[in-house]
Amino acid sequence: MHALARTLRRDLAARGLTPASAPAEAAAGRSEEAAIVPAELVEGAELQALPVGTAAPWPDPLAFLDGTQHAELIGYAGAAPLLFAEIGAAVRERRGRRLRTVQAERQWLVVGRPAALDAATLARPGVTTLALHDGEPPHPVRDLVLARRAVDQARGALEVAVAARYRARADGWLVVDGSLAESPAWAADPRMVGVVKSHASLPFEGAALERYLRLPPAHRSSIFAPGSRRLAPVRAWALRLWPWEGRDLFHGLVRVEVAPANGTPAIAAQLSRWLLAERAPLSTPDPRWDRLLYGIRATERFLRHAPRPVGA
Repeated sequence: MHALARTLRRDLAARGLTPASAPAEAAAGRSEEAAIVPAELVEGAELQALPVGTAAPWPDPLAFLDGTQHAELIGYAGAAPLLFAEIGAAVRERRGRRLRTVQAERQWLVVGRPAALDAATLARPGVTTLALHDGEPPHPVRDLVLARRAVDQARGALEVAVAARYRARADGWLVVDGSLAESPAWAADPRMVGVVKSHASLPFEGAALERYLRLPPAHRSSIFAPGSRRLAPVRAWALRLWPWEGRDLFHGLVRVEVAPANGTPAIAAQLSRWLLAERAPLSTPDPRWDRLLYGIRATERFLRHAPRPVGA
């Protein structure tokens, strides 16, 4: 439980509102609805499993962008819930095997309907409010879903802002934990790579989906254009980082996204070899180790364990 959330609950009680301590699904990442979203193949006539060769070191400099979020319910104003959230984003850059943080920002939010935020008047230093659209009557369950969605969006916007600050001073390769389609600038950047660990949205069905999910290790799928991208077009392929046999079809499987200009077989093979060299070590104490890159894990750990300001 976040210390600042406890303080905000006391503030609510002092104002005659209803504090609550049940967590509201503290999410490590954005929620996705499971679906088949048909993609368009741009390499070959049918999906294939293509060997990429052996892992190769990524040339310096290389930077990693990741974001984190934590959300918990802190109370109610009438029937309208109030959600506290901490979001963060950082870029860590590696030169000569040394990884250092070059951009970072953290924000604290209270999310709720405008009337609930007015009633709470939670004026704490560093805490900002994020108002939900209130076109319908309050519904605690629906409002919590909308609040978590608003936190997702705020985290995404923070990642875009932190990446833009990094880009203003450096033009090296930047690996993003997530989809490049979150930002038109990302999707057009020839030196950005998105690595997506989630497979709630799958690009094929039938026999093509089976080939996609049964990629051997150190193989990639044919390049495709993902369907129904919200903001910007990208090119993508699946890459198997570790063997899946005896575990799960998704074990060690990631989706790699690049700018359309980088969607060529030669670039896909080269980037895949570089990504194989960035895999997190087998000893990583994380249930997602099979889809993690070392630099992404280091950036996430920085965000989760970096010292916070007093009272935060």
